[in-house]
Amino acid sequence: MVEDILTQSNFFSTYISGSTTLLIAAFTSIISVANPLAAMPVFISLTEQSTDPERTGIAQKASFYMFIILVLFLLAGTYIMSFFGISLPGIRIAGGLIILRAAYAMLNPEQTDRKISKEAQEAAKTKEDISFSPMAMPMLSGPGSIAVVIGLASQSQGPVDLIIITIAIVLVALISYGVLRLAPFSAKYIGPTGMNAITRMMGFIAMAIGVQFILNGISSFFGV
Repeated sequence: MVEDILTQSNFFSTYISGSTTLLIAAFTSIISVANPLAAMPVFISLTEQSTDPERTGIAQKASFYMFIILVLFLLAGTYIMSFFGISLPGIRIAGGLIILRAAYAMLNPEQTDRKISKEAQEAAKTKEDISFSPMAMPMLSGPGSIAVVIGLASQSQGPVDLIIITIAIVLVALISYGVLRLAPFSAKYIGPTGMNAITRMMGFIAMAIGVQFILNGISSFFGV
């Protein structure tokens, strides 16, 4: 009896530990590539003529659209791969390459525009609603974030893992809303130098994630 209780206790401890590890890994992977802090300058620029309530509404909708986009790719990622005949190693390697490209831009923020060009920013200023484009896509949920989500979906072991990844997406969306909501205030204190430092740090994490995706894809393909 005691042995059964101890066995069950060890099982639940291991299960909870594994779920927590997945949640942390998924959250870290998604937020490092989405990097809502990098969206702050664009958000401030595109909403400079907006009132505070309007900015709040845009931040809410952008974060909600981000959540919807990433969850759709999380749930439909497997079907998309099956439809196009893409193998799991293939999607992991391709996702890793996309993440590496985004990470390189983040490591060199002064040389490359990370997700949106100045021309696109100017065109976006004429839009009545910028919450979906360009804020939700491609700023918050661009190719890199989508690749991470599909990669996580390809490694999930069942519905519980998908739920945990969805929770991670919710957390990232909430943090993205908070970052955008406080953008006008925080940008004054962080400044360009602080933004560059944070972006470089997130870029390094994203590059490590991209390399790991590629290694996992190669290992899976060769059965190592």
